[in-house]
Amino acid sequence: MTLKEKLTACIKSKSALLAVNFYNFETLKGLLLAAQSAGYPLILQLSESSIQYLGLNPAVAMARAMIKEYQVEAWLHLDHGSSLDIVKSCLDAGFDSVMIDASEQSFEENVRITKQAVHLASSYNAHVEAELGYVAKLGQDQQAEPTPVQDALRFAELTGINALAIAIGNAHGFYKHTPNLNQTRLKEIRAVTSCALVLHGSSGIPDHQLQEAIHNGINKINLATETKNCFMKKLKSLLSESDEIDLRKVFPKAIQDVQELITRKLEVINR
Repeated sequence: MTLKEKLTACIKSKSALLAVNFYNFETLKGLLLAAQSAGYPLILQLSESSIQYLGLNPAVAMARAMIKEYQVEAWLHLDHGSSLDIVKSCLDAGFDSVMIDASEQSFEENVRITKQAVHLASSYNAHVEAELGYVAKLGQDQQAEPTPVQDALRFAELTGINALAIAIGNAHGFYKHTPNLNQTRLKEIRAVTSCALVLHGSSGIPDHQLQEAIHNGINKINLATETKNCFMKKLKSLLSESDEIDLRKVFPKAIQDVQELITRKLEVINR
């Protein structure tokens, strides 16, 4: 099943897919072990910085080989693509889905760039996500107005996107205060749009809010910060307590923590 088909089914069933970023072999293994043990599908995400770190083709080859190895239903997605060039490179490399993020541009420019990405992806039969509204990135002010309903409607109609990331009180990175998602705005946007709706910045959002958001129309939930934090906290703890230099003995314990985190998240969003 393609990601387009899967998310279309999620819209109809008021369900969601978990989309998690990976950064190396170890975090990827933890994600896939979780999906395998929990029995749920998963979207594997790569940001541009992770692509630069791993290399585009090696990252794709590793992800595809491990999806096959663990026999998990999974898709590969570009997270926050900043240009049409990186979108095309990822499509050429075999990504199932790409995100073009021109959300910091004007509405008109965001539409123009996103339309180009949709046109580009059409020949690959790939899924396209875009973002509309202010979803704070790391270091930015987390207080912002939610995505306007009519803007969401116009944007979806003008661009032909498959998925739209919206601002409803969410932010990337750790929250300075406990977030309070604007569920009313989410329901209003769901009522006027037919594309999948995406929640970025789920790290730190209480479980009950995530579940309510799914009920109200969210179909894809992005997770990154908690995964990185979980892996690195475990490594720091292990290395501070031991002189062990064999990474094959140290890394598995951090992989296990990632697996436990993602297993719990999968259970939360699939209740």
